[in-house]
Amino acid sequence: MPGTLVFDIGQVLLRYDPHLAFLDLLPEREARLHFLTHILPPEWNLEQDRGRDWREAEAMQIALHPDHADLIRAFRANWHKMVPEAIAPNVAVLEDALAAGIPTYAITNFAADTFMEACGMYPFLTRFHGRVVSAEEKLIKPDPAIYRVFLERFGKRAEDCLFMDDSRANVESAKALGFSVIHVTPETDLRAEVRGYGFAI
Repeated sequence: MPGTLVFDIGQVLLRYDPHLAFLDLLPEREARLHFLTHILPPEWNLEQDRGRDWREAEAMQIALHPDHADLIRAFRANWHKMVPEAIAPNVAVLEDALAAGIPTYAITNFAADTFMEACGMYPFLTRFHGRVVSAEEKLIKPDPAIYRVFLERFGKRAEDCLFMDDSRANVESAKALGFSVIHVTPETDLRAEVRGYGFAI
């Protein structure tokens, strides 16, 4: 049975929706969807999770779409609006695990500066026994290398860890390395799932 919990953050502990940053700037959903699909697609944002500087990222897209310069800059400027709340039942699992002395970690795809901003907004993110942030490592899930960084840095065996993530690809990558896994969806009762692996919380 695993004895260590490893959390993803976005859509596991924090709600994340980039549309929320543009509700006032692009009130029509179709316009927001087009912008976040074609002007600033998810793969563009993922490179900031890999460690690319926001100024470089903005400059690249502004060069391609100069008419959208202000909207492109608004993505980072309004980032805080994208994470409007913690997912309370899942955070309660984290907090109870910490209170019970269970080794509790995070492996997250996150830009370095927005992760620090999130820690200021949600102080429970500072309480992990250790964390691996993609931008700091220049590696992103589901690359197996980021899980190996975690295992080596904190002296863990994959077989002793239960990893929770909202991305099926990330979960499958961890599972292939020997982690126990939970694929987290909005319907997941995380406490029940964690208890199913023998954790008394």
